[in-house]
Amino acid sequence: MTQFPQPRSGPRPLPLLLALEGWILQSSFAGLLTSSGAWPSLNQTPQDHPPENDPVRLLAAEAAGQSPSELKGPWQTHLDPVRFLDALTRQSHDRMNSFVAGVRAYQAHPHRRAIEPLPAVWKRGAAMLRSAGGDGPAVLYVPSLVNRAYILDLAADRSLVRASAQAGLGAYLLDWGDPTDAELAFTVTDYMEGVLIPAMEELAARTGGPIRLAGYCMGGTLTAAAAVLRPDLVSRMALLAAPWDFHTDSEAARALMRAMQLPLSMMIDAEGKASVDLLQGLFASLDPTMAGRKFRGFASLDPASEEARRFIDLEDWLNQGVPLAAPVMKEVLSSWYGANDPARGSWRVSDTIIDPAGIACPTLALIPSQDRIVPPESARALAVKIPGAVTRDVPFGHIGMVAGGSAPKRIYGPLIEWLRSTS
Repeated sequence: MTQFPQPRSGPRPLPLLLALEGWILQSSFAGLLTSSGAWPSLNQTPQDHPPENDPVRLLAAEAAGQSPSELKGPWQTHLDPVRFLDALTRQSHDRMNSFVAGVRAYQAHPHRRAIEPLPAVWKRGAAMLRSAGGDGPAVLYVPSLVNRAYILDLAADRSLVRASAQAGLGAYLLDWGDPTDAELAFTVTDYMEGVLIPAMEELAARTGGPIRLAGYCMGGTLTAAAAVLRPDLVSRMALLAAPWDFHTDSEAARALMRAMQLPLSMMIDAEGKASVDLLQGLFASLDPTMAGRKFRGFASLDPASEEARRFIDLEDWLNQGVPLAAPVMKEVLSSWYGANDPARGSWRVSDTIIDPAGIACPTLALIPSQDRIVPPESARALAVKIPGAVTRDVPFGHIGMVAGGSAPKRIYGPLIEWLRSTS
């Protein structure tokens, strides 16, 4: 009997995403109704002609039964308030229905990630060192603690780790795993001293010398700390969108983060961890319109297309997150985002201040210019502190740089070539 995959419950947290989409539509509805462009009695003069793609003009044209280009003269004179309100209501319904259709199409789609996880060659608690093979210089890829490690091994044609092995590196991936009950009490220092550095020691012992390190996102911040703590284990280092200065956002964004610290801490204390839904909710807050754009776009795709399958691979990865240990989350909130300790030179792992100026190994920093999660200037702040670091801006977003369709050619190749170099 044919076994069909179970429907997905995501995207997570679905109630929040639905509420956000409804709030955005409601706010847009109210904004258009009070817009000075909507009614001739308000501030717009007859000489003012909005472009044909202006949302109010489009709705006015629909209400008048004409194309935007057919509205001659002061276009507001064509506006029938009752028909305009009806057109606006229909458009709002259509947008919400399209979003829901995209979500349902995603939930029911039969595609699942096609490749098997890389084999584990070492374990420490929940963490595993996974090997992609290769017999060249060893490189350890270090992902963020916040999401699944397999973003660096997403699919056969979008796997930075496997591409590295195929290009002649001994490629390994540090998979942090789902934290055990004991690990839910871990601090950043515990992860550094209890997992990352032991993994580096294991790999150096296996391969007979210092290793290459490549850290992505939060994994890059931890990688930089490892290079400070154990320079004897690191021969070369790459940092991919690694945050360092947590105050590069606007003052309004910083004020919001300060205001959220107490309620977030209370939520973490109540659960004993930062849950997947809490983390995903925080990511959604960085761009509240993203979920709507994504799933309306997915609703229009051919379900059998490669584009649809790639969307699902990424969306499944996002929704299969891992909880974060409460002490780690609190340190990130207070020490990183609150006090900005890394950029201020006061971040400590155990008793050691993590000063990037002490990193002596050759370092490459890839900084995605379209990153909404780690602002480019946040990552650049780390690169400029490392003596002799090479900085390359790349025209990608945070996830696209490692898992986008053009990442293998434009990111993997140059990065692997740099990691293989001995000069």
